[in-house]
Amino acid sequence: MKKAVVTGASSGIGKAISLRLLKLGYEVIGVSRSITDRFSNTNFSPMQVDLSNEIELSTACKNLKNDNISILINCAGFGKFEPHEELNPNSIKEMVFLNLTAPMLLTNALLKNLKKNNGYLININSIEALRASKFSGVYSATKAGLKAFGDSLFEETRKSDLSITNINPDMTQTSFYEKLRFNVSDKENEKLFSSDIADAIEHILTMRKGAVVSEYTIRSLNFGISKKK
Repeated sequence: MKKAVVTGASSGIGKAISLRLLKLGYEVIGVSRSITDRFSNTNFSPMQVDLSNEIELSTACKNLKNDNISILINCAGFGKFEPHEELNPNSIKEMVFLNLTAPMLLTNALLKNLKKNNGYLININSIEALRASKFSGVYSATKAGLKAFGDSLFEETRKSDLSITNINPDMTQTSFYEKLRFNVSDKENEKLFSSDIADAIEHILTMRKGAVVSEYTIRSLNFGISKKK
């Protein structure tokens, strides 16, 4: 049974992806600082790690490096959207570390096994990796950086059978917006669901291995946003 690592697996997109992988017959290691639920599946192993903590991340990388991993899905991340001069410097450092540094370090630790197993590296980026939005400078920079990292590795590893994909979802109904001043729309055609991203993962994993969707952008049919009072 092939083994996958999914970060941010406790909720939202990461949880939906983990459940889909289990359904497809993969063994899943779900990485999150708060995860304890095994999803009632013996093939799921929760790994409690605060990926924003350099020491905990380093330990996780060492442990996972010795495991026979075939799939790495970098999904964990967060965003704060304020005028740049009003951002707390710690928030800037935390976004850069969790959204960009952590995926790079995990990939560094697992890349040899991913290549050996003809595996998959999938980065869950954001539509903000492809456009410029106000109040999104740091978040967009981290997601654009992760996309550039994936694009470069795609070229670097093309002599192997490793498939690398950047997924860029539009606004998706998750807990991502709980502490923000805005939320997804109430209308179904103006937002994405976590299951939409899980569908993309299934598509990628069930394609002929000789073909790779290197860039996968998912948009809502219509645009909508809900401002909180």
